[in-house]
Amino acid sequence: MSFKFTIEQNNPCYLSGYRGWFKQLQLSSFNSPRLNCHVVLRFFSIVILLQSLLIGVAYADSELPRLLDGITPDELFPGADKLGAPDGDPLVAPVYKQGKQLGFVFLTSDFMNTTGYSGRPIHQLVALDLQGVIQKVLLVEHHEPIVLIGIPEERIIGVLKAYEGLDVGKLVRGTQDHKIDIVTGATVTVMVMDDTILRTAIKVARTYKLSGLTPERKKTGPIASVNAEVNMVSSWADLVADGSVQSLKISLGEINRAFEASDEVIARDFPEEGEADEVFVELYAAVVSVPSIGRSLLGENEYRNLLKKIQPGEQAVLLAGEGRYSFKGSGYVRGGIFDRFQIIQGDTAIRFHDSNHKRLRDIAAEGAPELKDVDLFRTPAELNFNAAETWKLELLVGRDVAPTKKVFLTFDLNYKTPDKYLTFTEQKFQDQDEGSALSQKGEPIWKKMWELKVPEIVILGIALAVLTFIFFFQDWLVKRPKLTDRVRIGYLIFTLFGIGWYFNAQLSVVNILAMFNALVTGFDWSYFLMEPLIFILWGSVAAALLFWGRGPYCGWLCPFGALQELLNKIAKAFNVKQIVVPWFVHERIWTFKYLIFLILFGFSLHSLEWAERLAEVEPFKTVIILKFIREWPYVIFALLMILPGLFIERFYCRYLCPMGAALAIPGKMRMFSWLKRYKECGTPCQRCGNECMVQAIHPLGEINVNECLYCLHCQVVYYDEHDCPVLVQANLKKERQASRTAAVRAAKEAKNIDN
Repeated sequence: MSFKFTIEQNNPCYLSGYRGWFKQLQLSSFNSPRLNCHVVLRFFSIVILLQSLLIGVAYADSELPRLLDGITPDELFPGADKLGAPDGDPLVAPVYKQGKQLGFVFLTSDFMNTTGYSGRPIHQLVALDLQGVIQKVLLVEHHEPIVLIGIPEERIIGVLKAYEGLDVGKLVRGTQDHKIDIVTGATVTVMVMDDTILRTAIKVARTYKLSGLTPERKKTGPIASVNAEVNMVSSWADLVADGSVQSLKISLGEINRAFEASDEVIARDFPEEGEADEVFVELYAAVVSVPSIGRSLLGENEYRNLLKKIQPGEQAVLLAGEGRYSFKGSGYVRGGIFDRFQIIQGDTAIRFHDSNHKRLRDIAAEGAPELKDVDLFRTPAELNFNAAETWKLELLVGRDVAPTKKVFLTFDLNYKTPDKYLTFTEQKFQDQDEGSALSQKGEPIWKKMWELKVPEIVILGIALAVLTFIFFFQDWLVKRPKLTDRVRIGYLIFTLFGIGWYFNAQLSVVNILAMFNALVTGFDWSYFLMEPLIFILWGSVAAALLFWGRGPYCGWLCPFGALQELLNKIAKAFNVKQIVVPWFVHERIWTFKYLIFLILFGFSLHSLEWAERLAEVEPFKTVIILKFIREWPYVIFALLMILPGLFIERFYCRYLCPMGAALAIPGKMRMFSWLKRYKECGTPCQRCGNECMVQAIHPLGEINVNECLYCLHCQVVYYDEHDCPVLVQANLKKERQASRTAAVRAAKEAKNIDN
């Protein structure tokens, strides 16, 4: 058993950091001033709209040359005056002082998958001197929400400063300790940063033979591999006895003593209460892709299911646990990542996502104990986990010591597949340049993100298909008012709870600004493919803009918009008095959202980072992504944006939303106009205009497509013979005409009888 001490401080983390498509702006209203956009801007919006409909893939080259452009040599090494040309695969740049080389600088994302909670690479520059000592680590580009919002960047910089002076050679040899401060709520992100810094530094040190490290002499003989012909079923007792199942068991007394022995004195004041011999955590591990172990622990049926599911290059590990502390934690519920444990094999660390996980009811082996957690995990193929080689599981155990502070210890469970399940072949030694071998990235990160989100992609695809069906057959639907109302409410509930609070797929004006920035600085599809749900939503928005304008997204697919509308319906149910904004006021203040977008767009031309920060004018992150778990100023601001919506339907959508404003000009370019009107609409009939929830219908009867949310209420009225004044009058006219015709016919019949 081993442990190390870490500190964590409390702040929220959420899945975000996505990019999107730039949608240009046009302000328009009826009988009101119009702000005409330049032809060039209109052209850009058309180009972007067409690009968003295409499916293309570009693999990103190294970002090192671009990111080094903004770095001066002395930021990496004291006194350095020159950066050499990046060379190698992956690229590594030498750093000089007066012609003498001081060391190397490299980008962690060139060597490893550096994806955090955001689903985007975390780019970090690491400066390593010729003695193998880390001189500096710079977080140069990222889209992690922990830094963009919620957590001051200074906190992350403080974490990175801990790497300065770390000798990677001593770290490998175990003669130097390393501790990392973990930020609560951003545990996975900081652990990813730590893992990639250390492992890429070790790879570079091995490649360039720094600090006594050399490219590992990989012994290819005897080579151990799993013998698929060994196929036996054993009892639980036999599996434990021969090492097929390894365990880690910690009692309350042991966990308390471990924290007492840590460097942080305060941890001793918060012991686990209970009997000393009570089980704190009891963890079992086994490689079940080994046939004999898998058949024994999973049973025949489950093992066959595993063989159907497992892909070439993947392995499967069974983890089972009992006790007061669960190895699973809650991170996989929040963000799909298991953040309390990782598997280490050589220089590779493996963390698991929920898509690589399957929960089991029990262990099939005879005599196996009944355990609370029994879970199956598949290792990613690109990480080349070898079931025949030794590995260890690191379990992270945290203890609350204050409302905003935790301390952590890590405990190791070591595993080696028993030799009786292996076969060995004798071959010669050969030198293996590990730095080069491990630099191969395998499949693109975006592809893995799509594989991780397959269930969500299917559900979202079905939802978009349903919405498309609704719009294409809207004439049939709107003739059934009750059904239309139920369908709309049901869809808004799905949008809020499904797309919003569960999928975290809330589009933002930041997506649009980032897309434009990418077009200017160098477009790469791989960035935008990193978030599959966001990508699909933007594709659907682009298509919908051509057919119906901005209404399908703003009126049906925006989680924050759905929240406003549902809350307003609840308010109406409690007889909350609604405020009708006078038309002359309404048509002037709706321009506020366009002005907000123009300001954000202007800032993005200077600094996308500043624009992203100013985009906090959107309460989407606080309300939808973070679910109000955030600092009080953001929560108060979000509540202030929601509160008026109880009295004025869709208040934020109408007057303040820069996202809706940015979709205005593509909405004007729609190819079809499917909302039907009578010539009497507006003159004199004002029924639809008075009932439109966002006042998108001009007093003259025209529908302002820039403001319309396509709720279809005006179409329900259009076809309702008992509600639409035009139809009511037409029916009355028909009835009067029929009455006159019947009277004339009756008179003629009476006259004929008299004759």
